Amino acid sequence: MIKRGIATFTLDTGQCPRWLFERMVKLGSQIVEIIVDEYGPDEFVYRVSDPVWFQSLGTVLAFDWNASGLTTVLTASLKEAIRGKEKDLGIFICGGKGKTSLKTPDEIANWGDKLALPEKGVKNLVYGSKITAKVDNSLIQDGYQLYHHAFFFSKTGAWSVVQQGMNQNNQTARRYHWFSQKVTDFVCEPHSGIISHIILPCLNMTAKESEETRKISTQLVQSGYSGLMKDIQILRKHSGNVSKMIALKTGQQEFVFAEFQNKEFYYHPVVEEDFSQSKYLERIIAKLCEYKPESYEKLIAVEGVGPKTIRALSLVAELIYNAPPSYKDPARSSFAHGGKDGTPYKVDRTTYDNTISFFKRIINKMKAPVSEKNNMLKKLERTL
Repeated sequence: MIKRGIATFTLDTGQCPRWLFERMVKLGSQIVEIIVDEYGPDEFVYRVSDPVWFQSLGTVLAFDWNASGLTTVLTASLKEAIRGKEKDLGIFICGGKGKTSLKTPDEIANWGDKLALPEKGVKNLVYGSKITAKVDNSLIQDGYQLYHHAFFFSKTGAWSVVQQGMNQNNQTARRYHWFSQKVTDFVCEPHSGIISHIILPCLNMTAKESEETRKISTQLVQSGYSGLMKDIQILRKHSGNVSKMIALKTGQQEFVFAEFQNKEFYYHPVVEEDFSQSKYLERIIAKLCEYKPESYEKLIAVEGVGPKTIRALSLVAELIYNAPPSYKDPARSSFAHGGKDGTPYKVDRTTYDNTISFFKRIINKMKAPVSEKNNMLKKLERTL
């Protein structure tokens, strides 16, 4: 099963017709109630973190399967579907598209007050929302600017994130999925089960191959402002020669510039980096050096740290300290059950059987006599 991942779609124009959205809300409400009644709220939160399941739910509700609008409209319809029933279901949805995404931390905090959740628990939920957005926007520099961020969580504290970015150059959108119980490290390979039709060269600071770069980036800001700025000044001075092998000696230290060769990529994001004077970058560097974060995760969590700061630190680590990051797109093709011809892997029979069992139990429940507990069948009849 896919736990977290990335999906890429074409950009969608236009709006969802009201008649369709209203029906998506009604049918979505029934599906959510059945899943929660059968498996509990954590199971629904977990399934939302599966990009294939999320996509399938959108198509079941009759939205275009290959359009970026599926993410935003499905999220909005689910949020509306459970409105007023959040406490009974034990499921809460915060955020959404555009400016609504910026309200996510406040919406989480509001639910924390209404539910009388422990302060530490609310802080952890808010942090999960903020750090996942930081990672996907700054550590995976694939050309997609986030414009949608939705945070799903249960009354037990399990959460998932569904966020989407837009790439104006190739007119596509890419969706990122997270699940709290599968995240062991926010900055090292937090995504798995990634699906995408477009693979792009990009700076991937979440890759295992970028571990040394992350380590040196953290050490650079811990060492102090003057030393780090000296390194940046060296890059500014020799930025036109980064495609050559250059060795510089300053005192006891030797600086070695890496040699870039166009063998595995068509575009290298650091070769053409602008190292002209940037007062804003210098202020952020000064702020980081004063803060002295203990880890790379705490480094990126500092307010103001964005893609350019991450690029500057990774470039210093690569060109001066010989610790290159990964430039491989973390997106890759993936399928729910595999393929009969073994592509991308042989059919996972256990997962396939579990999927069949899951839907069989739901269908049996729908066929069962109506109980006073849920009235599922009557609700479905009214929907149809």
